[in-house]
Amino acid sequence: MDRLEAMQIFARVVERTSFSVAARDLSLPPSKVTEAVKQLETRLGVRLIERTTRAMRPTQDGEAYYRRCREILNEVEDAEGAFRGAKPKGVVRLDVQGALARRFLFDSLPEFFAAYPGIELIITETDRFVDPLREGIDCVLRAGPVRDGDYVARPLMQLPEVTCCSPEYIARYGMPERWDRLEGHRMVGYRSSATGAVLPLEFMVDGELKTVMLPSTLTVDGAESYSRAAALGLGLIQVPRYSKEDAIARGELVAVLEDTPPSPTPASLLYPSGRLLSPRVRAVIEWVTEEFRYGQ
Repeated sequence: MDRLEAMQIFARVVERTSFSVAARDLSLPPSKVTEAVKQLETRLGVRLIERTTRAMRPTQDGEAYYRRCREILNEVEDAEGAFRGAKPKGVVRLDVQGALARRFLFDSLPEFFAAYPGIELIITETDRFVDPLREGIDCVLRAGPVRDGDYVARPLMQLPEVTCCSPEYIARYGMPERWDRLEGHRMVGYRSSATGAVLPLEFMVDGELKTVMLPSTLTVDGAESYSRAAALGLGLIQVPRYSKEDAIARGELVAVLEDTPPSPTPASLLYPSGRLLSPRVRAVIEWVTEEFRYGQ
């Protein structure tokens, strides 16, 4: 078995988390798939796959080797496709903040796959900062400030923010009237994954950013928990307006202090710099960019 075929087999095992499923995908006997991975481990002198009775997963060395294999295999596919004039195909890994992707991208997925039937999207959802180069991700969709790093950050749009709380909160603490008169009010604390600090409330006042730190009985570091805490009456929160439009329309949340809104949050698409982008990654980048342009 040549090295390229062994790489293809190993990559498919990692992507499908199963020897038998990978064998079925590749129309190979399961024994050949198992033997290919064993030969790779012997040649490299490291263990690539952890096997248990319940699951299998790549080791740390396996993850690193998988990323290199995927890069090599993608380059081969792209080179051959360019000469054949074929449409882009292959796997693209896109890490997203879930609500952002569901609002701006998911409805257009059928049209994207119709245009690029050979592309397989693997979408993962996290709220934490993801380094695309270190973690083997092709593109990262994020809302919020962008750190410096070895990647390109393509601005997509500015997301308007809103301060809101539940009707139960207002019944208990009163309606917030002014940004600078919030004594007796509370906020749900949100801990930044970038800095580890609890973020203050922000208010734009005559073009100037003001911040206020209120007491909180609950601090979270996830968007869903943050929103759920506000719905339970535990404090004021500040979130992208699009994510709470339906809850506000249903009366589950109330928009407050709208004459001094928070500063808008930038949405960006991150991808590794310093290397030639494959046609399939470029196709995804252009699709994401266009959908955000259309959604503004």
